[in-house]
Amino acid sequence: MSNQGYDDVTDEWVKHVAVGGAVLGGGGGGSLDEGIDFGQLAVEYGSPDIVPVSALDPSDVVLTVSGVGAPAATESHVDPADYVRAVELAVDRLAADGTTVGALMTNEMGGFAAVNGLLQSAVTGLPLVDAACNGRAHPTGPMGSIGLAQDETVLQVGVGGEPGTERRHELVVEAQLGSAASTLRSGAEAAGGLVAVARNPVSAEYAADNAAVGIYEQAEAVGRAVRTADDGATAAAGVADVLDGEVAVTGTVESRALETTGGFDVGTVVVDGHDLTFWNEYMTLDRDGERLATFPDLITTLDADTGEPVSTAELSEGQSVAVVVAPASSLRLGAGMDRPELFEPVEEAVGEPVVEFAFEE
Repeated sequence: MSNQGYDDVTDEWVKHVAVGGAVLGGGGGGSLDEGIDFGQLAVEYGSPDIVPVSALDPSDVVLTVSGVGAPAATESHVDPADYVRAVELAVDRLAADGTTVGALMTNEMGGFAAVNGLLQSAVTGLPLVDAACNGRAHPTGPMGSIGLAQDETVLQVGVGGEPGTERRHELVVEAQLGSAASTLRSGAEAAGGLVAVARNPVSAEYAADNAAVGIYEQAEAVGRAVRTADDGATAAAGVADVLDGEVAVTGTVESRALETTGGFDVGTVVVDGHDLTFWNEYMTLDRDGERLATFPDLITTLDADTGEPVSTAELSEGQSVAVVVAPASSLRLGAGMDRPELFEPVEEAVGEPVVEFAFEE
């Protein structure tokens, strides 16, 4: 890991990256507490290895690890071992076709997603590349598929659900990307709301050209700004400074509506007269009918007192939060963020215009 700037993956590094990932999650990306536990378990188990993409041979196969489901789902059951199991199933299926996996890559940022891959690396010995399919969190599988075409045939594996019950699922899907993603999402619903995933093997060369390369440095910097702050206001200002953003508003959550449907959390939040929509992650921020930020811009909430990031699944009415926004240009985004057609489902989900703002000339 000499090219990355870390001697090893320590508990402190895990906490910085998980907190920074939770901020970059923009309201999604999984539970911060579970992420810290997962990362620390990896450190306790062995030695997860992080390498720059440039350290791989261009033809090496990189396999994405992810979680698919609704963050607020209350009946989900995914053990750390399920994340390893998903990788093992994918590796075995690829090996049957003569393909050897050379490395792993996390799908996105988030409290859990930012450290997803560490345990799989520690257990399997496969290195984790310093990259992500996207340097923020996003709601749909195609958005995290680093520009792969919707009609391209891919391998996707999902594992989750309480063992020994009808909810237990181990899915190995080979289908066109859009269909495979929908199947995994349906599998997550059937499993109780979440599955651990391994998917979309690509070459290291493709990952280098299309992924969010070097994302851990940014995640650690954001996490450090939060964890070294004395209070919520300092944390919010620190995040804004690292990401060339701003604190849009600090105030009380006046209302929050959330519905879990189709494997997603969708809803609205009002903070001191500012209207937010979310589809797992925050999608839009408006004030008095004026659009202030639109996905993939980062819209993220921090507890106004402690500075700890608060996801859309955790937010509650009456809570005091700081809403921090940062332009998409400040983020390290994957190729999935370059395709307007992938943003059309966002408009359908939240009922607000998105494409015209996200892809302004």
